[in-house]
Amino acid sequence: MISQPQYSDYTVKWVTLPWEREQAYALRQKVFCQEQGLFVGDDLDAIDEHAQLLVVIGSYGGWHEQVVGTVRIHQDQPGEWCGSRLAVDPDFRRQGQLGATLIRLAVSSACALGCQRFYAHVQQQNEGLFQRLHWQTLQREVLRERAHVFMRAELKHYPACHDPNSGFVVRGRLSRSPQELAPAWLSALKLEKEPADAYA
Repeated sequence: MISQPQYSDYTVKWVTLPWEREQAYALRQKVFCQEQGLFVGDDLDAIDEHAQLLVVIGSYGGWHEQVVGTVRIHQDQPGEWCGSRLAVDPDFRRQGQLGATLIRLAVSSACALGCQRFYAHVQQQNEGLFQRLHWQTLQREVLRERAHVFMRAELKHYPACHDPNSGFVVRGRLSRSPQELAPAWLSALKLEKEPADAYA
């Protein structure tokens, strides 16, 4: 089994480079085609021609290496925005906050561009996450034979982000044991440990 990289931080931003876009599309293919079987081949459609793509990039000390999450946003009509194709690589879902931070930047960056309403068709298993992030469920529906909910963001909880190319940074959760992180310190601590009644 190949172990996944342990990134020190994750940058959540708008796509600005070709390799970011390529990896985002590859991740969507992995999640929506291979894992979920919602599409055959790829999930690209006409919306991708004008949508703004966002990504989560795993980084070491600010050095960007791998796209591990993505979502896209687009404006349906003046003031009305939609988000779709939210995906986080299954190997990084235990990091926490990656999907939530993508949602936060998606809505906040749209707000900076005059968004008055922001909607999304959300897979039903993710409804709780969106509700915790201040989204309202408007109706239930079935898309591609899978249960979805149509939801709207409460924009008062999303202050405008005017620099989405830089975006937000999420600290990584390194899944290493204390022994791996500080073996010498733990060994010294064990040697110096005194009886509980030393100062009685």
